Amino acid sequence: MEEVQDDGQSPSVWGSMQDLTSWGINDQPRTTRQDLVNDLKRAGTTVSKKTISNTLRRHGLKSYSTRKVPLLKPAHVQARLKFANDHLDDPEEEWEKVMWSDETKIELFGLNSTCRVWRKKMDEYNPKNTIPTVKHGGGNIILWGCFSAKGTGRLHRIEGRMDGAMYREIFANNLLPSVRALKMDRGWVFQHDNAPKHTARATKEWLRKKHLKVLEWP
Repeated sequence: MEEVQDDGQSPSVWGSMQDLTSWGINDQPRTTRQDLVNDLKRAGTTVSKKTISNTLRRHGLKSYSTRKVPLLKPAHVQARLKFANDHLDDPEEEWEKVMWSDETKIELFGLNSTCRVWRKKMDEYNPKNTIPTVKHGGGNIILWGCFSAKGTGRLHRIEGRMDGAMYREIFANNLLPSVRALKMDRGWVFQHDNAPKHTARATKEWLRKKHLKVLEWP
């Protein structure tokens, strides 16, 4: 069995390491350094984890925490791609009219699951380097907020379970005051996603009576 020092590798060993680190890491970026040490040992080469790290860096790979992204079904992906293509040539001024909004959960206790991957800097959102997440999977508090190109609006803590009535109350007590505070121009556009309480008939009717234009969301 050939043993490799941390300060250099023989050509044959370098070739075997290239195969295992380049092809293996590209296909399975969550492979650990110990996994690679074990794979190389089975192939007849003994290396340290430091050598593995140095070799991966020569390939332009570093260890990063996985990015968390929304869990999307294929239909969601296609709808979002269509939305992006439809608005590809919209002028910047149109986006400056949009008041964006959403709810988010904040974890106060406990740790979210984390994982590390070997990747290049520009590959952070490659699906192999991310962890899918779902909204409101059991956080301690939920917040509603909004912002536009002019700045951030109000941040509101949601107490209890939010239904359509509470959502419309947020409009009156937080959305509209934020629009006024940010001096949004006439013709501003409201954005929210397609959560059931957002698309409820009563919510749409409230927005219609207030003559608010809503950005169609995929």
